[in-house]
Amino acid sequence: MVEPFLVARYLYAMALQWRVRDRELSVARPLIMGILNLTPDSFSDGGRFFSSPADIFDHVTSMLEGGADLIDVGGESTRPGAAPVSTNDELRRVLPVIEGIRQRHPRAVLSVDTVKGIVATAALDAGAHIVNDVSGLRLDPSLGDVCAAAGAGLVLMHSRGTVSDMGTYEHAHYVDVVGDVLRELRDQVEVATNAGVRTECIALDPGIGFGKRSEHSIAMLNALPQLVAWGYPVLVGVSRKRFIGEITGVREPAARLSGTLGANVAALARGARIFRVHDVRAAREALDVAWAILQGNG
Repeated sequence: MVEPFLVARYLYAMALQWRVRDRELSVARPLIMGILNLTPDSFSDGGRFFSSPADIFDHVTSMLEGGADLIDVGGESTRPGAAPVSTNDELRRVLPVIEGIRQRHPRAVLSVDTVKGIVATAALDAGAHIVNDVSGLRLDPSLGDVCAAAGAGLVLMHSRGTVSDMGTYEHAHYVDVVGDVLRELRDQVEVATNAGVRTECIALDPGIGFGKRSEHSIAMLNALPQLVAWGYPVLVGVSRKRFIGEITGVREPAARLSGTLGANVAALARGARIFRVHDVRAAREALDVAWAILQGNG
């Protein structure tokens, strides 16, 4: 087995760039993607940023000031048992917010968390730079065409099932979780590139906690060097996830900050570059310190 820390140190020197429309994001350092849930039923902060525009934009400003490199705007929950959201409802949730952020923070890099091509098109037209597709183009392959036409960044996440059940264990049946996940994710990369998405626009997410029991999530985090070796920026979303609660015994998702920081630092050491988090400032500080140590810099 290749020592993950050696792989990570080699990749730190590669100065990868992630192309997201008219921007190039350097992933030669850890990037923080702040989570903005505009849903009433998110597993962790459901309803907190759903009804008050002032709260939404104050929170965005706080995340940017806290060190967020990107803001991920989502209008449909993928918590276990979540009800699907209509296209019109999702558009009503995300478009005014994307437009409002663009007006207040014109240099902010914005991602839309959606599995729908129509929503992705409208969000990109409103000023988003990235489509974060938790289905990895499985649920709406037209997303690939949309991203290709716009030159948008595309996050392909591994998952199984639908929006309603991808966060459950219903599809958590693997012969070899690492081999199965990598093979399925490789297939989705091929779908994206066949649709015309440029390789430099693609980032990959192993889908921690999506159709994966705790042992599966831990196995995928340990296997990150294998995914990183494909040459794409790798995003991890471990923030407040169930496997952290099972390890630490912390039942309330919002109280899982310490465990989240530990998982993010471990992922950084194994080559992950983009970290989707709820608690931006804490993640920024923890990853910056870990980065300096891994780089051998003060």
